[in-house]
Amino acid sequence: MISNFGGLVQQVGAAWMMTQLTDNTTLIALVAASNTLPIMLLALMSGALADMFDRKTLLLTAQILMAVVSALLALAAWQDWLTPWSLLAFTFLIGSGQALYNPPWQASMGDLVPREDLPAAVTLNSVGFNLMRSVGPAAGGLIVAGFGAAAAFAVNAFSYIPLLGALFRWKPPARQVTHGREPFVGAVGAGLRYVALSPNLMRVIGRAAMFGFGAVSVLALLPLVAKAHPIGGSTLFGGLLGCFGLGAISGALLNPRIRARMDNEHVIRLAFAGFAGATLLLGLTDSVWLHALAMLPAGASWVLALSLFNVTVQLSTPRWVVARALALYQTATFGGMAAGSWVWGVVAGAYGIGTAFVAAGGILILGLIVGLRFQAPEFGGTDLDPAGRFREPALALDLRGRSGPIKVMIDYQIAQRDVPAFLHLMQQRRVIRLRDGARGWRLLRDLEHPEIWSESYHIATWDDYVRHNLRRTKTDAEVTVALRALHRGDSDPLVHRMIERHTVSPSDDVPLVGKIEVP
Repeated sequence: MISNFGGLVQQVGAAWMMTQLTDNTTLIALVAASNTLPIMLLALMSGALADMFDRKTLLLTAQILMAVVSALLALAAWQDWLTPWSLLAFTFLIGSGQALYNPPWQASMGDLVPREDLPAAVTLNSVGFNLMRSVGPAAGGLIVAGFGAAAAFAVNAFSYIPLLGALFRWKPPARQVTHGREPFVGAVGAGLRYVALSPNLMRVIGRAAMFGFGAVSVLALLPLVAKAHPIGGSTLFGGLLGCFGLGAISGALLNPRIRARMDNEHVIRLAFAGFAGATLLLGLTDSVWLHALAMLPAGASWVLALSLFNVTVQLSTPRWVVARALALYQTATFGGMAAGSWVWGVVAGAYGIGTAFVAAGGILILGLIVGLRFQAPEFGGTDLDPAGRFREPALALDLRGRSGPIKVMIDYQIAQRDVPAFLHLMQQRRVIRLRDGARGWRLLRDLEHPEIWSESYHIATWDDYVRHNLRRTKTDAEVTVALRALHRGDSDPLVHRMIERHTVSPSDDVPLVGKIEVP
């Protein structure tokens, strides 16, 4: 909470300082984009690192980076060295630290609390942040008004110290590694592949991007709203953000009751509608009090939507890839915010602030309508814990972890009457295989013995094959059990694990294909 307080004070100082450095509406709106653009660009890489390496180390590295950059920003502001572009560069670097920090932090929630408590934990995290949002911006406005932006940046630099102390003292559970570490590029690709083959995740991520694009208009243009008022100033700017924070706290406290009465899709529609109403009120009125009132539903809708998106991603993703899935969610959300910050700044400069708010409200209403066709999923219907059934087979060939490519074939004996059910299960099996790292998946039928079916696929290396099988969840295992029930052989389906050879020399004393049959 202390760190969040410092970050919010810094954001107020940066946004207000930009209004003092330039009147360019695009540059002013880009202050918000400079905080969110790094998350769009770097979050996926951070997510891959969080799934591969010790998360505590990543969290400490990110916090130290942000603390150093914040101290340098305070020094530059104190010495009057800042220009619009250098201010954007500093805020971009702080955003880069946040991009490195967010995926391991969000993924660590599943290490801190049981699965059934995860929605409450995400909400509690949101409450903590928005408690600070209710006082941080107002305090930031007072600090900037009384002592200047340099003081706000210094407050942020010191605010990292308590969180650094807590992270140094934290002792996370040891992560067991039973096979070679996944290559970084392969890990990034695995995250992209998993999300791309998960329709529920794609729906959530798409809606989150639309919400971020429209909703960021409030945070991006609020400095201009405060500056345009006759009584405007940094204090009014902080006060309006404080109202946003109060609304967010209200939304977090009401969140359990709302979700108990509505399914996920209707909660999301409520959030889109609430934020759209707030932007329209900001765009169509000039009253300070009405603007303050509009910030309350905006804050509540912000928490309702983003906390639900976050929980849905976490509960729809197995632990081995959860940081990468969260990173892609954040990439979409903050990418939408970065694009929206630029777009609404351009629209405000060309057509006025009111027009920009009305246009943003229209985008949010469109996001509500999209939900009629692409509804958000309900979470909790699948068991994503590891199945734990795979045992690495004993091999007759001396393989290393990086040996490959590996070809796998599984033979089934299926009665004709069971073919439709078998093909339906194989459709699910194909998605599971490809999602967990297989490539070149095929289903073959023997022409001379049509009751024999063979599933085949490739895996790059033996380590990848082991990882592929360890990724299987309990829900995935249900497909395996159903396929075995349809198999009519005297024993389990026959599994062939083979390594390909692409060159042959007369001196080779090793077979062209090493073949191991394991029942």
